[in-house]
Amino acid sequence: MQPIAPIAYDYSGLIAPKDALPFVRQTGLTDADLKWLAPRLAAARQEVLNNLALCERGGPVPEEMQPLDAAFFDLPERLMDEDRPLLDRIVAAGDRLAKEVDRVIVLGIGGSYMGARAVFEACCHPYHNEISRRRRGGRPRIYFEGNNVDNDAVQGLLDLIEGDDDWGIIVISKSGGTLETAVAFRVFLEALRKSCRGDQEKLRRRVIPVTGQSGRLRELADALGCQEVFPIPEGVGGRFSVLSAVGLLPAAVMGTDVEHLLEGAAAMNQRFRTAPPLENPVLDYVGMSRLMETRRGATIRVLSTWGKGLEAVGLWYDQLLSESLGKNGQGATPLTVVNTRDLHSRGQQHQEGRRDKLFTNVVVEQTDREWLAIERSEFDQDKLNALSGKTLPEILGAAFEGTNQAYADDFRRTATIRLPRLDEASLGQLFQMLMLATVVEGRLVGINPYGQPGVEAYKKNMNAILRGK
Repeated sequence: MQPIAPIAYDYSGLIAPKDALPFVRQTGLTDADLKWLAPRLAAARQEVLNNLALCERGGPVPEEMQPLDAAFFDLPERLMDEDRPLLDRIVAAGDRLAKEVDRVIVLGIGGSYMGARAVFEACCHPYHNEISRRRRGGRPRIYFEGNNVDNDAVQGLLDLIEGDDDWGIIVISKSGGTLETAVAFRVFLEALRKSCRGDQEKLRRRVIPVTGQSGRLRELADALGCQEVFPIPEGVGGRFSVLSAVGLLPAAVMGTDVEHLLEGAAAMNQRFRTAPPLENPVLDYVGMSRLMETRRGATIRVLSTWGKGLEAVGLWYDQLLSESLGKNGQGATPLTVVNTRDLHSRGQQHQEGRRDKLFTNVVVEQTDREWLAIERSEFDQDKLNALSGKTLPEILGAAFEGTNQAYADDFRRTATIRLPRLDEASLGQLFQMLMLATVVEGRLVGINPYGQPGVEAYKKNMNAILRGK
């Protein structure tokens, strides 16, 4: 494994100075808070490691611990070691589909698509679908559907592929019973059958399901005779599945480096296992977030991304936190913002509204492209000649510093996650950090972070209404 430039979690902005006035100390955390928390974080980490050991043994899971979907933890290491043939198959299938078609429609909802979408927006060209195939590295255009039941949106995508036979489908559903994805698959499968004009071999090659060992989608894949079907591992819940075929197959089609994604996640696992509290990004993120919630009333967690490429990562995390910890009347409310865009919408409330928010910045240290600078112009009505030579990253950096200083001046606390680059290795670390942090927090407060019983209620009601029961 290549050396991985580590991501960092800086919580210094949450710490109140020892000599501060009592009001100031009450807005932040103190050394006493951290000392109280450290042994509790260590105990929660040990419980998470014990959960993994229980999964690996394959023995019965106590009723009070069910469901126990802890097998996501060591997925990166397994895929790069004993399950290497599966990883190679995933990459080969992605490369094969990418060569055969010019458009791929990824069908899935929730954890069955949000991770793939996050990889797409973070690691691909920001206008991937608009640039030429050559500039896309020979990769197809990517579209996401099956995550809603919006008639006009589905019709719009059908308009785009009408009359073409150069497209394929990746359909992702553990059971195949999720109505939104199942309906979309039926619609697009019929469209693809017509495009293939009776060529069953082409159809079998153009549809790649990712599903469980049994269920409706598995049965449908068998009936179609799909050339490739990839598993969703047992013991891995949907929102924890981004580093399985659920996320890796679309990532491979896009041409992203899935091995670096896994290497980044494995590096974060190593830090989680070995680094002590207050030096461990997973444990520190959990600890600071919990203290700010329980002692300072920060029940809204704002993931403040600086740059457009991380918005979908934030939306992926929104689901992860909401479904995992939003139980038993508990659970912080996640909110993703993109700056500087959202400084002009939510910024006023964040600066002067209720003091119920913890701001966690996500900052990328290096850009992929050459820095774009403001040039002098004979048309200086905008008065930008005074800033000539300043680059867009410098302007973004000034906005970041200015915003955090404004919050600090009003004793509104911020922390920062720093990514060396917006690439697969950094993204793998971030995915794994946030998944582990969510599970640790659940164990810390006595909430089972797995399962989502509240989501099942709407599904049951919707099906009953549609079927007239």
